[in-house]
Amino acid sequence: MWLSPSDLTIGILAGGRATRLGGIDKAWLERDGIAQVIRWQRRFANEASALLVSANRDLDRYADAGLRTVPDRTMRDIGPLAGLDALAAVCMTPWLLTLPVDLVGVNECLLPTLASAAGDIGAHAVDDDGPQPLVALWRVDALRDAMPQALAGDGAVHALQRSLRMAAVRLEGVRFGNLNTPEDLAAARVEPTP
Repeated sequence: MWLSPSDLTIGILAGGRATRLGGIDKAWLERDGIAQVIRWQRRFANEASALLVSANRDLDRYADAGLRTVPDRTMRDIGPLAGLDALAAVCMTPWLLTLPVDLVGVNECLLPTLASAAGDIGAHAVDDDGPQPLVALWRVDALRDAMPQALAGDGAVHALQRSLRMAAVRLEGVRFGNLNTPEDLAAARVEPTP
């Protein structure tokens, strides 16, 4: 399947608490002077018609950067599933590509590779570190239909993907990496910012 930019929204998942990093907002971590959330905005600017950020704090900071935020709609602490629910609720395109804001990198063929395997439902990536359920291409109407049951469950994104029968796409030789610990920040040469 080929996706035109008019069919796609990018959803950046930035609503986490970053407890292993002392609560630092990962969206504003900088590499080479560029905040993570801005890095992904620029990277996918030509591949989608819209970009949404699932975020729950410092919303004015995103607005000042010209980014549209979408806070969680549920008060339950269910992690990224709440962000997926919020993004799906406001997404205006048939397809949604989600990415965690703390990824270190993505390859150039990510979107075409996921789209080629997505069928009518969607696909998620599997890199050299294993399944990456938040690096995923979702058919928005299917995601919306599945959310009530997922929200009533254990909050596991992989369980939602299994229920949707999403394709798992193995990306050989690819490692996205995550910025979860001080060691991860040092390895990626990331500067914590207030």
